[in-house]
This record gives sequence, structure tokens and C-alpha cells, in this order.
Amino acid sequence: MNYHNKRFRVVESSANSDTTEETIFAYKQSGNIVTSAYKGGNIVKGHLIGLVDKNGSIDMRYHQVNVKGELMTGICHSTPKLNENGKIRLHEKWKWTSGDMSSGKSILEEL
Repeated sequence: MNYHNKRFRVVESSANSDTTEETIFAYKQSGNIVTSAYKGGNIVKGHLIGLVDKNGSIDMRYHQVNVKGELMTGICHSTPKLNENGKIRLHEKWKWTSGDMSSGKSILEEL
């Protein structure tokens, strides 16, 4: 699975997430390294970096600044599934490494 030049939006997320349906992720990939810049909704600016395994799952770290002016960080494991239309859905399990240190789940869908 290759994520290069793919864009994703949030379609579902836990209440303790800063992301919303307005948050857009722009992925780049080189080898097994994935990066993304993202923004929108409650996120002013964010970045992630991760490693893609042979099944397309991503082990990543992220940092972002939200609309409250807080710098937030976290870890995430993302598992891809293909929709009937061939688009990727990323099923994510994440944990804040700042703030309240809580965990959550999100689903991102390829645009």
C-alpha cells in the first residue's frame, strides 16, 4: 500500500480528539516512511511521521497546535481497509502523550 500524494479526511473520531470532519491530511511517502501535514477544524497546524509495514499499517507519532494555542503530541497505530469503491479507510487507535494522556479511535477516509 502506498500513501504518496493521498489526502484523507476524518469521518469519525472519539470525543477527546482535536480532529473534526474539517481536518484534512495530505500524505507523502518515501520507501516505508510516511509523513503528513494536516489542518482544519480545531487544528491550526499538525504534522505526523510514521513507518508503514508490509500490510500497509502505520506506526506514527504526531504533533499539532490546536485553536486554543496548545501544543499537543501523541502516538497512533493506523490500519488500512479498502472500501467497495477502492478508496482507503484508515482505522486508527491513538493516545495523547500530552494533556490528559487519554486514548481514542478515529476513522479517516481517502478523498
